[in-house]
Amino acid sequence: MSDKALGMIRVAAVTPKIRLADTKFNAREVLRCARKAEAAGAGVTLFPELCLTGYSCGDLFYQEALYRSQSDALEELVAESRVLKTALIVGVFLRVENHLYNCALLLQQGEILGAVPKFFLPNTKEFYEARWFASGAALAGRVKRARVLDRETAFGSLLFRGDADGPAFGIELCEDLWTPVSPGAVLSLNGALILFNPSASNEVVGKPAFRRALVQQDSARNICGYVYASAGVHESTTDLVFGGHDIIAENGVLLAESRLFARESAMILSDIDYEKLRFERSQTKAMADCAALFAAQSACETVPIRPLRVLTESDELLRIYAKTPFVPDAPAVVDERCYEVFNIQTAGLARRLEHAGSATKAVVGVSGGLDSTLALLVCAETLKLLKRPPSDMIAVTMPGFGTTDGTRANALELMRLLGADLREIPISDSVLKHFADIGHDPAVRDHTYENAQARERTQILMDTANREGGIVVGTGDLSEAALGWSTYNGDHMSMYGVNAGIPKTLVRFVIAWVMEHRLAGETEEKDFSGDNARLGRTLKRILDTPISPELLPPDADGRIAQKTEDALGPYILHDFFLYYTIRFGMRPAKLLAIAARAFADDYDRETIKGRLIVFYKRFFSQQFKRSCVPDGPKVGTVSLSPRGDWRMPSDASARSWLADLDA
Repeated sequence: MSDKALGMIRVAAVTPKIRLADTKFNAREVLRCARKAEAAGAGVTLFPELCLTGYSCGDLFYQEALYRSQSDALEELVAESRVLKTALIVGVFLRVENHLYNCALLLQQGEILGAVPKFFLPNTKEFYEARWFASGAALAGRVKRARVLDRETAFGSLLFRGDADGPAFGIELCEDLWTPVSPGAVLSLNGALILFNPSASNEVVGKPAFRRALVQQDSARNICGYVYASAGVHESTTDLVFGGHDIIAENGVLLAESRLFARESAMILSDIDYEKLRFERSQTKAMADCAALFAAQSACETVPIRPLRVLTESDELLRIYAKTPFVPDAPAVVDERCYEVFNIQTAGLARRLEHAGSATKAVVGVSGGLDSTLALLVCAETLKLLKRPPSDMIAVTMPGFGTTDGTRANALELMRLLGADLREIPISDSVLKHFADIGHDPAVRDHTYENAQARERTQILMDTANREGGIVVGTGDLSEAALGWSTYNGDHMSMYGVNAGIPKTLVRFVIAWVMEHRLAGETEEKDFSGDNARLGRTLKRILDTPISPELLPPDADGRIAQKTEDALGPYILHDFFLYYTIRFGMRPAKLLAIAARAFADDYDRETIKGRLIVFYKRFFSQQFKRSCVPDGPKVGTVSLSPRGDWRMPSDASARSWLADLDA
């Protein structure tokens, strides 16, 4: 694979305008659409079932005139495809031995590379296909070559494979998708990363939604890309209407979908990330187990093809990459996600408190920042769930050298309004005594100066928990764990970390959700706090406060001087890097290219690259902290728990990742 290749391929699904039985017209329209797809960058272009003749020809399929006319049209199409960079999948009917077969042909640069017959023929209600065609299953394993235009070509269940780094793909036809064990599933077990389905599916009320769900589910079950192109309105005849429903999906996600009933030729395009699909499959052992279990029934022939046209860094992408992949785009989905997150947190903490004992209290360090605020809100909701008083939540704020009046005031207000057992324990004197004990000059504001404060706070929380019969509830989030932005055996430690699975960008949304759905509106919990409106205003101030550990003294105006994002870079970037690195195993050069597109309006490429270097260096160097983190609830598909999703040696080198980025 070229260093500039993105591991993605653009695919097109086309419904051409056709005339029933007018093969010359149809072939020229297919060719016109193919040229348009090529101009749009498609590597493979899919056309509907029997698109050269039309699906609805009925007994005309028996006519030698139609068969010869189709052959002439196909000859012209094959000849014209020599100059096309996009491979074509077109629907034809072929005579093999004594029967006719409904087939899809793969054409690439003037060659017919394979013919795939339809295995499952619909023959009920409005469909009468077995009248004209035989099932490909009748020849499976016996006939492996067919004669098309006086040329021998592969025939049967075929896996098309180009270069080793490109995507292998397969073809199934229409009804094949609707079966309990589809030909596409067999192809997927043999390595097909993309399935193409030329179809002729008529429209009845409710069928488009079912069809869409079927394609999405099949792409999820087989961990593949799925491209579906169906016959359009010009197939409509006698009792049936066709809508031209084209769909592109990837691992359960709908990427593109056509509007139905277009009067002219229509095309949809999307970019399928086959590298991502490979990564997903490498983590899913069930596919290998299925392949072994059904090996005898899962035979297919591999057909070598020329390397497909794939996307490179110079190509504009059709896919949109959200800047906040941990946060859904649609407001309603955000609300649902935050509801689930908050309830996972409270359910997890409730179980831990129950297990520890009915009198166990929750001890939380509250700074007035985002993470400790969310942790305190979770504790408050958990105690309500357990029908226990809010005073069982011991909230401790510990002002130090960097604490500002604003964050201290927000912390105190938050604790009061939630009815916590409020304790304020300044740490400056004890830290200065510690400096004297170890011989550290407090004028030297280095890591010792900062970390001593974090460890002093953790000692206070731990000892308070011991004295009161409680557990320390950790406040650190997923983003901090990824970057190692915590003090080892300081804020790094607790008995249960409620925010462990939540990235920084999502923390904000969950707090905002609490404001909107627990403190106001139709779902307001009147007794959530002493004054919900006032608590909402306090939370708004906290959301507006810069992210900071507040370990260095404030500036001359008493404002926060130490801002985390000044040192690390924006969390919105780091969360983007984290998501695509862990969730999809995206290699650095590709991740940089994707991030540069997603954040083109916010940061230049060199800035993004610089922060990505910071991400890799810190992610690798700080694994030792993640190797011994406390328990915490898994919330989403990205988790760094050493007992669950992420097993990584603490001494691994980032060199290969940085080299890929430099290349």
